[in-house]
Amino acid sequence: CGKSTVSLGIMRDLSNIGKIVGGKIKFQGKDMGELSDEELRSIRGNKIAMIYQEPMASLNPAMKVGQQLMEVPLIHDKVSKEEAYKRAIEMVRSVKLPDPERMMRSYPHQLSGGQQQRIVIAMALLSKPALLLLDEPTTALDVTVEAGIVDLVKGLGEKFGTSMIFVSHNLGLILETCDRITVMYSGEAVETGKIKDVFDRMRHPYTQGLFRSIPLPGADKNSRPLISIPGQLPLPHERPKGCNFGPRCHHFVEGVCNAAEIPMIEVAGHEGHFSRCVRFNEIDWEALPPGAKKVNERVVPGAPVLKIEDLRKYYRVGGN
Repeated sequence: CGKSTVSLGIMRDLSNIGKIVGGKIKFQGKDMGELSDEELRSIRGNKIAMIYQEPMASLNPAMKVGQQLMEVPLIHDKVSKEEAYKRAIEMVRSVKLPDPERMMRSYPHQLSGGQQQRIVIAMALLSKPALLLLDEPTTALDVTVEAGIVDLVKGLGEKFGTSMIFVSHNLGLILETCDRITVMYSGEAVETGKIKDVFDRMRHPYTQGLFRSIPLPGADKNSRPLISIPGQLPLPHERPKGCNFGPRCHHFVEGVCNAAEIPMIEVAGHEGHFSRCVRFNEIDWEALPPGAKKVNERVVPGAPVLKIEDLRKYYRVGGN
């Protein structure tokens, strides 16, 4: 719906397939749209860094990890090779990778997916950026590795004083890591606010639809049935007049929701909480949509079949 495109737009890295046609992107008081190519090069990878969802695609398979890490301080800080190596080793330790010297000598294919992602994070943080963009940073990782990466990023953000923008479909990850959230649909923001405000008092039907379509362990299916969002996302050239979500919305009213373009409207009593819905004050947010099935069955998670604690596995690794 445009989340990754927004991240690339912040960096002015849309290549030839897209362009910014309106609005402003301001970073540290400067309009990114007015900066020269030379000024942008000094910002990208230095003051603003980005972590992509596929770590292997971000690493050069023909270069050792150490060379790729050292490039950051060599190019942006103009330090010596010795100093660049020292900084790279320190950052590899910071991302909690074992045997940093071996990691530096390794090629990307010799590392696991989780190790590759930690190297990409190290590379992004080497210049101590003011802003870090994370585009689905855990998508390609399994759940156990994902949890470690999330904790790592949170800790490093606090350590280096880095602001972060997460692009993610994982609401659990967002809840654990973020202070504010912006929900996007069909290329535009439909709700934004503090995490607690949006999660506890959502005021846009699309946001509500996202939460209602997620199964929760131990949830009472009678009071909280699983409800999918009907219909399909519209193509850019097929977006309806007024509310983009209108054709899929249970609360749509003809002549109201499609009368004109809808701006972001502030939710009374919640500073910084905005919704792109003209009817959010009229909607009964507790009511189930028409046709929602009710059942009396309740599934309670059973006792664990197998529980393992403090298990460690060691691999014999040959020299590089």
